Amino acid sequence: MKTKAWRRFLWGMRDGMPICTGYLAVSFSLGIFAGSIGMTAFQGFLASLLNNASAGEYAGFSLIAADAAYVELALVTLIANARYLLMSTALSQRFSPDTPFFHRLLIGFDVTDELFGLAISHPGYIDPVYMYGAFSVALAGWSVGTALGIVAGNILPVRVVSALSVAIYGMFIAIIIPPARKDRVVAALVVISFAASFAFAAVPLFSALSEGTRTLILTIVISGGAAILFPVKAEEPEASGKGGERDAS
Repeated sequence: MKTKAWRRFLWGMRDGMPICTGYLAVSFSLGIFAGSIGMTAFQGFLASLLNNASAGEYAGFSLIAADAAYVELALVTLIANARYLLMSTALSQRFSPDTPFFHRLLIGFDVTDELFGLAISHPGYIDPVYMYGAFSVALAGWSVGTALGIVAGNILPVRVVSALSVAIYGMFIAIIIPPARKDRVVAALVVISFAASFAFAAVPLFSALSEGTRTLILTIVISGGAAILFPVKAEEPEASGKGGERDAS
């Protein structure tokens, strides 16, 4: 017997709550940064609602602060979020063949590392209703956290805001350290990226370029070179079950 849609939605909300609390904390520091460049709480909330991506959103905010061109903003955000294209491609193989296009489109809107992990953690086909439940709380946590960070940044003393703004860098350290510890190639690329970014900002030939252009050049050259020299071997996909639905208890 197929479980009712509202129950599957609630299951998704339940499983998405840990993601929501994590997003709330991380996006708060993002909101502190957004407030420091003059964004309002509503603008931060709307930006996070439409772009649930820490690295991509931070890159976008940085370029907004640098008064970059729209083309640079679009390209940098696209590159920073490119991994979600791969995740979406992988998830497309987990849908039932008769899943309507609008379900695939809506789920593709909010694919993040954590929600992708949640989606593939269950055997069988992806249940869109279950994923909508997880999305609803995760996206709310990310958006509200950003708005709260901006509000707090406008209320708290300058010294406190300055101290809290350091948390955004802690977020990125937390992103790069785990994969760098597992793979020496990734660790080397992180070091090369730091050194190249510093060099580009110091060398007159490149420092004259806008921040967005420098970021584009470094991202394409370093990631492209790494993909050619150190290609990642494809893993054999695991066989999935045919069900994907939870049984009613």
